[in-house]
Amino acid sequence: MNPAVAVEQPTRVRYGVLGFACALSMITYLDRVCFGTVASDIQNEFGLSETQKGMLFSAFALAYAAFEVPSGWLGDVYGAKRTLIRIVLAWSLFTVMTGLIYPSVMGATLAFVAMLTIRFLFGVGEAGAYPNIARSFHNWFPFEERATAKGAVWMAGRFMGGLSPFLVMALVFQSTSGGQTVTHWRHIFWIFGAIGVLWCIAFALWYRERPEQHPGVNQVELALIQRGEEHGAATAVPWRKIFTNGNLWILCMMYFCAAYGWYFNITYLPGYLRDYFPDHFGPATRDKWSAEWWTFSIMAGAPLLLGSVACLGGGLLSDFFIKRTGNRKWGRRLFGVIGHSCCALCFFLAVFADTPYLFILALAFAAFWNDVTMGAAWASCIDIGRRFSGIVAGCMNTVGNIGGFFAGFISGMIIDVYRTGVPAGAPREAVLEASKPGWTVNFLIFGGVYVVATLLWLRFDSTKPIVPEEPKKIAGEDDEWSPAYRTISAESKGDKIEPHGDEPTDPTKHGIKE
Repeated sequence: MNPAVAVEQPTRVRYGVLGFACALSMITYLDRVCFGTVASDIQNEFGLSETQKGMLFSAFALAYAAFEVPSGWLGDVYGAKRTLIRIVLAWSLFTVMTGLIYPSVMGATLAFVAMLTIRFLFGVGEAGAYPNIARSFHNWFPFEERATAKGAVWMAGRFMGGLSPFLVMALVFQSTSGGQTVTHWRHIFWIFGAIGVLWCIAFALWYRERPEQHPGVNQVELALIQRGEEHGAATAVPWRKIFTNGNLWILCMMYFCAAYGWYFNITYLPGYLRDYFPDHFGPATRDKWSAEWWTFSIMAGAPLLLGSVACLGGGLLSDFFIKRTGNRKWGRRLFGVIGHSCCALCFFLAVFADTPYLFILALAFAAFWNDVTMGAAWASCIDIGRRFSGIVAGCMNTVGNIGGFFAGFISGMIIDVYRTGVPAGAPREAVLEASKPGWTVNFLIFGGVYVVATLLWLRFDSTKPIVPEEPKKIAGEDDEWSPAYRTISAESKGDKIEPHGDEPTDPTKHGIKE
């Protein structure tokens, strides 16, 4: 009997990269959702109108959008490690500075301008996070694991986004000064900023730009990661090809629509619940650990918590579909169509919700179906961008966050338009009643943009890279008629991989794992 031959198994260092990426995703949401949770307190302290509050939301979204591509370019050319460390340190600094603005000292106008500036600079810092995560995944993950990896990253972010209202409200406290109740929220930004600095230190010590540079990666894992694609740095960037690529513009406009509707969850939702369901979410929600506090925290975080499950699930389904069928085009497209069409339906149903529980149920499932698409959407950036995936991901997220910018600004303006007929000094109840038709209009717009997103998914093709790569040969397979050459050539073109002649149908041989 022949002795059993031990087959070396691939190491799993790439999952350590995934762990750091998930932790960073959680920090991004911790910092940005924190502001939305205390926005009503900031509005009251600074004396802001709804339009001004919307401008603070939009300042972040505008900067986040404007600096996605430059940050992605930095990662493609100089590496994700150096870029991520610098941008995380930057946004952590501006997170801390958010808590250093006092209208009582600076005056209302100057304080608003200062907060607007800090929110913009915070957005500049956060802009490079996801494009550079995508760039690092191009170096560290094979094609058939990317949607799952990106889904896990978004699951982590959404999960922390859902937990953030609990954490923020647990850290907020009130005191009485001069007979008035003062809400203390600034220290939360200082704590969250420090967390980002700690991540940078750990990441700098452990991460390597390329898998072959990491001492823990064996040759089997390296071959698995680098199969059939180029993994070099992007030096000469084909900007014209990128910006004139119709397939990329379809992906970007889809993400614009998705972000426009989704931004409500991290901006207006907490205040909306308190304003329009005061019987359920009144002053008692400020009493920590009370039943009302727990209920409000769960309701405010429900869309992101439920969405976190969908991020991972959608990514797993996309990769599973590709492994089983070999069809890369529909492996990404199908879950985009399903997710965004169902999301649109949920927003339309939210218009008719007359209780907080039905309203949150509709919003939470809208977020769930939106996030089913996240793994496929971000994996598509890597699919068509390849060694320029940081730039491509930046393009998609830029256009998407322009949608978030317009959502925050336009939603606030619509509400103020409906309030114009309310006389100055009118009771707050009268102001909120006048605003209700404005929110109906907003929710119908949210649903409508998701219908457009669904149609755009039907036009997108993830098998068409912006810059096609030459077929990659492997040692001993120089004959263009050989099975291995034809297999890798198909991979480089994004084609469906089929068995050849009488060869055994071994998925691992054709670059697809069972």
